Formats: sequence, structure tokens, C-alpha cells
Amino acid sequence: MNFTGIDQIIHGVEDLPECIRFYEDWGLVKTAVDEKGAVFKTMDGSEVVLYLKDHPALPPAIEEGSTLRHVIWGVSNELDLETVRRKISEQASYNEVDDCPTCIDPNGLSISFRVSQRHSVDVKASPMNTWDQPDARLDQPSKLYEKAEPIKIGHVVIFVADLAATEKFYTDVLGFSISDRYPAAGTFLRCSTPGGHHSLFLLETPEKKIGLNHVAYTVRDIHEVFGGGLQIDRCGWKTQIGPGRHPVSSAYFWYVENPAGALAEYFTDEDYCTEKWQSRDFERSNEAFTEWAVIGGIDFKTRRQRRTSE
Repeated sequence: MNFTGIDQIIHGVEDLPECIRFYEDWGLVKTAVDEKGAVFKTMDGSEVVLYLKDHPALPPAIEEGSTLRHVIWGVSNELDLETVRRKISEQASYNEVDDCPTCIDPNGLSISFRVSQRHSVDVKASPMNTWDQPDARLDQPSKLYEKAEPIKIGHVVIFVADLAATEKFYTDVLGFSISDRYPAAGTFLRCSTPGGHHSLFLLETPEKKIGLNHVAYTVRDIHEVFGGGLQIDRCGWKTQIGPGRHPVSSAYFWYVENPAGALAEYFTDEDYCTEKWQSRDFERSNEAFTEWAVIGGIDFKTRRQRRTSE
């Protein structure tokens, strides 16, 4: 199947005006809003939909409070959609909603599939003058970003109660590929090959918590990670950790507390995997999570690490 990535996510939220303010500051484009919900888009058209958490259109929640309620995965064409429909039709939760096949994954999360509504975008990252390419950025300074403009929804990270069962569903039924693992603790999955390191990360804790960990948004380059994070700090949103860099996926990141549920992440420069990629096992540790990271983020005014007591 030719998955294109995450086409849409839907949150059920407790404070709709606050969530609208967050996504405006986050850099998404608001395309619709009323007293019950709002729709935002990234540069490539992937969508974030917000509903008040008791809205009748929402599927059951996997945890209390504001959180992710539904994920729509995109496919390339109607033939691929029919293939997905056939593969999930044996699931007890199988249904059709607006001609899109839908089901509940083993962790209780509602998912569906549609022909992708995303579109290509012409964006350029700032070239880096590395040792082997010292003139990649010739006679021009590197860009500074006043804010981030996320290009797409890159991945979702979910706490699961049964890692083995949930992994099996996404690999055996949907055909996702395993990029890397924390054995018996976490699995990084990509929905397409070739493709980015992971579009879904399943994480099992000793408490077997179920819920959202974060949603990640792709930006152009590390400079946009910095610019977006500083803008978010200026707007008053709280950084959990970042900037930093993940050894597992090689990506640079910045995590921010999201009123729509858990965390939102800016990230860039993840590994790109073909069929030649060999999955690896990592011990779940601070060293595996971060090569380096700034706790609490960077203060917009001082441009220094924000004191964690603030």
C-alpha cells in the first residue's frame, strides 16, 4: 500500500479558544472556526481539527481530558484505499464513515483512511556549509526565522497498554515497517518505504498507560526549529524540553506543552529510510532519547536557557 502519511488529526479539547490561540501561534493556517470547533492546515494541507471534547462527532477518547481522538492516514489513490478497506474489513470495529474505511486499533484509538488531500509544496531549507561542502551556501548568510510554518504533520507518538499487539496490527495488517526499537518498550514505525524514520511511535510504560505523548510537525531546518521555539516562548507557551537532538532518528526537536493534549513538537533532519535500512535495538535511556537537550527551552528575551523554576 502506498501510504502518504498523516492526512488529518482530530482533537477533543476542553478549552477551544485557548487551543485556537495555540495553533495560531504554532504557525498553522486557520481555515474554519465556530463555537464548536476549528480547522487548521499545515503548508502541505495536512489538517488539525479541534472539537469540544463532548462533540457527538468524536469517537470515544483513549484518556481523560483534552487529547487526540482520531487519526486519518492518507493513501495515494482509490486502488490503495480499496486495498486498505479489504485489509481492515475483518476487524470487529470496521466501519465506513463518509466512504472512508475506519476501525479502532488495539490500543483503542480511532483511525481511518482516505485518498490524501495533501499537496506538494516548494520550500527550501537553508544550506549548511559543511567540511565537505564549504560553499553549499555561497555568499549568503543562513536564514533566521521569526516563527515556524510547519510543512506537515510528521508523526504521532502514543502510549500503549500492549505494545506487541498494537505493533502487530500496524505491521501485519497495515504493512508499516519497523525502523528501530526499544525492545519490549517502544517501536518506531514508518508508514512508507522509502520514507522518514517514523510516522508512528508506540511507547509502553511499566504502568501500561494509554494516551497521547505528542504530535510532531516537520519544519524546514534546524534554524526554523530555533525560530519556532523562540516564538512559542514569546507567546507564553511552556517548553518541556528543547532544543535538542535525538540519537535514534537523528532529528533536531523542540517540545512544547499543548492545551489540545500532551505535547507538540517541531522537528527536522530525521533519517530517511529505504529498503536497505537495518532496524536497530536501543536501550531506553536518556542517552537514547537525547544526544543533547535544553530543559525548559530558551527565553525569547534573554536568548539564554529559561530557568526551570519559572
